[in-house]
Amino acid sequence: MSGRSKKYESQIKTKESHHYFFLNPYEDMAFTRCPKCEEKTKIRKHCLVIHVEPKFLASINKSCRYCSKCDLIIVKQTDLERLLVTICEQNAPDTIGNEYLVFGTMDRKDWKNGLTGKISQQEAIKRTYPFKDVWKFEVSPGGWYPEKQVEA
Repeated sequence: MSGRSKKYESQIKTKESHHYFFLNPYEDMAFTRCPKCEEKTKIRKHCLVIHVEPKFLASINKSCRYCSKCDLIIVKQTDLERLLVTICEQNAPDTIGNEYLVFGTMDRKDWKNGLTGKISQQEAIKRTYPFKDVWKFEVSPGGWYPEKQVEA
C-alpha cells in the first residue's frame, strides 16, 4: 500500500477526518479483540473508498471489524483484495493487481448515489472522510520465549 499522493491530499482535506484504519495482513488473525485496547470488536458495515492505480476509484460497502472505543476499522486484506479483483474485472480489467490505497469512508447515502451514477468521481472524492491515521500492528505468536528474547 502506497502513501497518499499530494494531488489527493489537497482534495480530501475538505472533509473532517473520521476513524482510524488497520489493513489486516494476517490470514489467521480475525482480531475479535482490538489490538490496541483489548476490547471486543463488533462487526459494522462501512463504505470504504479505494483508489486503484492509475485512475480507478472504487467504493465498497463492506462488513468490517470495528472497535468503538478506539474508533478503529479493521479490514482483512485478503477479503478486500478478493472484492477488488471482482470489481476491477467488471469495470477496469487493466487495473487488476495494481497498487491500491484505502483512503477513507463515505456516507451510505453518497455511496448509493455513486452506484447509480448520480455523483461523479470528483464529487465522490469531495464527499469522502479521510482516515485520521493508518495503524499497523505486529503479532507475536504465542508460546514460551527465553528471557533475553522477551526483553528485546
